[in-house]
Amino acid sequence: MEIVEFAAEHAQAFRALNEAWISKYFAIEAKDREVLDDPHGKIIAKGGRIFMALKDGDAVGCVALMKMADGGYEVAKMTVSETVRGCGLGRLLMERCIEAAAQDGAPRLYLETNSSLAPALALYRATGFRDLAPAETEYVRADVFMERRY
Repeated sequence: MEIVEFAAEHAQAFRALNEAWISKYFAIEAKDREVLDDPHGKIIAKGGRIFMALKDGDAVGCVALMKMADGGYEVAKMTVSETVRGCGLGRLLMERCIEAAAQDGAPRLYLETNSSLAPALALYRATGFRDLAPAETEYVRADVFMERRY
């Protein structure tokens, strides 16, 4: 498996991977649709990055770093295909985010998630994220807020 920077040809896979996991556990929200329908305009053109995990040329995972006003990044739209779950790919994607944010001089990584996603929460905590107080959010499903400072 390899982790590569997002390219235009990854847009459909980025959308499909995220729609699959979101619709399995939650409802796809307006903010999801906005980002998934235009990842280049909503993430990359605004100073963010997207990483795609490829296995034999096929996209099997992804994660986005969305630029925040404070110079940090929000970790968003992270998912791994069910066919490769449990092989450490989520950790590799998160490590790539941590590395990229450090290289960019970001003061922090921030994320919003849901308390029912135990494997994701374990990964975030294992990679240095700490819980924050609840915050205002555009996502109905978000009830856990975390950050990793540099």
